[in-house]
Amino acid sequence: MATNVQKNTNKEEIRGFAFQKVNYLLLITGLIVLLIGFLLMIGGGSEDPDVFSEGLFSFGRLTLSPILILLGYVIEIVAIMYHPQEA
Repeated sequence: MATNVQKNTNKEEIRGFAFQKVNYLLLITGLIVLLIGFLLMIGGGSEDPDVFSEGLFSFGRLTLSPILILLGYVIEIVAIMYHPQEA
C-alpha cells in the first residue's frame, strides 16, 4: 500500500549577503592600510640622475612600507575569513 511520507523541512533558507558589516569595514581598513603602504614606497627620486639620493634607503621605504603592506594583506585575509557569530 502507498504511504504518504512527509519530509520535515524545518530548516530555513537564509538568503543574504556573503559578508556582514564587520567584514566590509575590515576590507576597507585593509585597503586603506595597503594604500598607505604603497604610497610610502613611491617617490623620493632625484632630479639629477648623476646625484645619488639617500632617500632611497629611508626608514619609510625599507621598513615601514613593507610592514604596512603585509599588515594590509593580513587584514584582507581576516576580513574574508571572519564569520561573526550570531547571537
